[in-house]
Amino acid sequence: MDLTERKKRILRAIIESYIQSAEPVGSKAIAASIDMEVSSATIRNEMADLEAMGLLEKPHTSAGRIPSPKGYRLYVNELMEEHKLSLQETQRINQALAMRMRELDRVLDQAGRVVSQLTNYPSFALSSGLSRMTIRRFDLLMVERNAFIIVVMTDTDIVRNRLIRLPSDLTEAQLQMLNTLLNTTFTGLTLEEITPELMRVAQHAAGEAYGLISLVVSFAMEVLESLEQRTVHTSGLAHLLELPEYRSLERAQPLMSYLSEEADPARFPVPKDDPMKILIGPENVADALKDTSVVVASYDIGDGMQGVIGVVGPTRMDYAKITARLSYLAEGLSRLFGQGELPQGRDDEK
Repeated sequence: MDLTERKKRILRAIIESYIQSAEPVGSKAIAASIDMEVSSATIRNEMADLEAMGLLEKPHTSAGRIPSPKGYRLYVNELMEEHKLSLQETQRINQALAMRMRELDRVLDQAGRVVSQLTNYPSFALSSGLSRMTIRRFDLLMVERNAFIIVVMTDTDIVRNRLIRLPSDLTEAQLQMLNTLLNTTFTGLTLEEITPELMRVAQHAAGEAYGLISLVVSFAMEVLESLEQRTVHTSGLAHLLELPEYRSLERAQPLMSYLSEEADPARFPVPKDDPMKILIGPENVADALKDTSVVVASYDIGDGMQGVIGVVGPTRMDYAKITARLSYLAEGLSRLFGQGELPQGRDDEK
């Protein structure tokens, strides 16, 4: 769409004013906020043209204008200036990532929380199905007579355990033999690679303790199978009620239900060709998101797998700040899972 430089400046000023105030913007306010030697009447005419182009809308109860979804899209694509993260913002993100080290599910929960706190919008984080995940280590620990704890750790440092009881005792030598057998036979294998034939070989090697081998490996397979499913971590749903657009519970309830912890991961958009994706208003497929904007960034887990972290809020969200924060956090997650490192502070941080 071809716009004169003056129309672009006026549109940008209206959008940025509305992002901050959530109030319709009039020509006098624009005349006072931008350095242009034009009258309020001229600005009104330009605003009328922008409305005719579908970039602005006029609420029935106000003489001012508000951006339309089409206007926001033009702003995001052409007019938005890059936001420079402050040192405080980057430190807060780095601290959140460092707190949980490399435990995938806990990192995602913490990352979602810090995004919600930094943006004051609900956030979501999800990982793709981890179909290539493997078990890194088995530990079979005796806690009392006939009672044992099975501990399995995945190659992404997710740890799961289960208490089991056996009808007969195991000697220390048998316990050590089983731990060695489990770690030499089944570590580094995906779920598909743990075959019935491999199980039979291990059971034969275990001798009288063959039943315990079955219990431990079956538990490990349950862990891997559960982690193949995409999981959603949501945070900050209460922030919706602090926004003018959602102070009515009737207005907020459908969106809060959509973003609940039981939400289906398939409902959430995933960037495919770009690391960042912005969906504005009717660009969202789900009815509950038609009046919202969704901003998502992808991060690499490793082995070609990706996850997503994003926020949901009103269409008047501050896109420049949101995209900068999500981009930095996604970069941090990618480096954390890929190399165990956090992103370095940028030279332009102040």
